[in-house]
Amino acid sequence: MEYHVGAHGVWGLQYHVVWVCKYRRRVLNRGVAEYLRMMLRELLRSMPGVALEEVGFDEDHLHMLLEIPPKYAISEVMGQLKAQTASGLRKRFKWLEKVYWKENVVWSPGYFVSSVGADEDTIRKYVKYQGQHDSDQLLMEL
Repeated sequence: MEYHVGAHGVWGLQYHVVWVCKYRRRVLNRGVAEYLRMMLRELLRSMPGVALEEVGFDEDHLHMLLEIPPKYAISEVMGQLKAQTASGLRKRFKWLEKVYWKENVVWSPGYFVSSVGADEDTIRKYVKYQGQHDSDQLLMEL
């Protein structure tokens, strides 16, 4: 993971995100997936610092690895991306109107998000023993 230096701190925030298609409909075929991949990268240009590291598709859901700076709320990024991608997909692929004929949607409400980084045990030990162990700095020769 890369760390970024900001005006008031250092951060390295990556998130595993999952979006599910409404009603688990299998609409993410190869063409839709490629267009969505392109659209996500284009939309993220308006959010400086937010980066799409990886994206993977199944027919009824997608997984993303996103880097999101602390200046953005994850919920705001998700809301904006889901709304704009749903609108863009429905404009580009008119057949989606037949799949979701009662609603102007593509995605199920909500999303899954989990932080990615050092594992919990490593962080727990680091915090617990902070300042208690000599880091062998005294043994270094200058």
